[in-house]
Amino acid sequence: MFEESFEEQRKKLVSRLVDEGVLKSEQVIKAMLAVPRELFVPEPHRKYAYADTPLPTLSGQTISAPHMVAMMCEYLDLKPGHKVLEVGAGSGYHAAVCAEIVAPRGSAVRGHVYAIERVMDLVIFAKKNLERAGYSDRVTVICGDGTMGYPEAAPYDRILVTAAAPKIPLPLIEQLRVSGRIVIPVGEPYSIQELVIAEKREDGSVKSISVGGCVFVPLIGRYGWSEHLT
Repeated sequence: MFEESFEEQRKKLVSRLVDEGVLKSEQVIKAMLAVPRELFVPEPHRKYAYADTPLPTLSGQTISAPHMVAMMCEYLDLKPGHKVLEVGAGSGYHAAVCAEIVAPRGSAVRGHVYAIERVMDLVIFAKKNLERAGYSDRVTVICGDGTMGYPEAAPYDRILVTAAAPKIPLPLIEQLRVSGRIVIPVGEPYSIQELVIAEKREDGSVKSISVGGCVFVPLIGRYGWSEHLT
């Protein structure tokens, strides 16, 4: 596997995810083919960039497995022009995949992704990766408490959370546009959690459904878990 080029490995991975029924929509397939995951993986783990598994990044954090990135993008139902908030920028890879959909390269329709990350080492890492991969014009990385959202750019059409919360943080619901959608893992730290899709109603409440089990690092912050967990 590792004697093949990264591009060949990427094509094989995407083809496998299509065959498995994980990847379904043309726009997410195109985005997964376009974004070079190897540029978002630390050098010691780069040869495993297209193994369908989480990989270590910095400060005890991970980059999600490709199948989970694909699933969450499918559930988000992203469209060109959407404004997206990502809570947990990590290495920047998931934000880049979202940006490839909401602001396709060469398109006149330009959505944007705002990605919040609480760990400064990862903020710097993500910004460098996004710049190198050509997404810094479509993704803004902010250092802060992701459970508080990013009101400066609200409301958002879609919100993506890449860490598990005790429940959907209230600020994220408030910053979601009516009829907007949030995809978030909910559940106890270091255990099986539920991947939840929630849509905002006219009255400000949300209608949510669980689409299956998942395992994410805990969401740390005012409306998340305590930092003492980590």
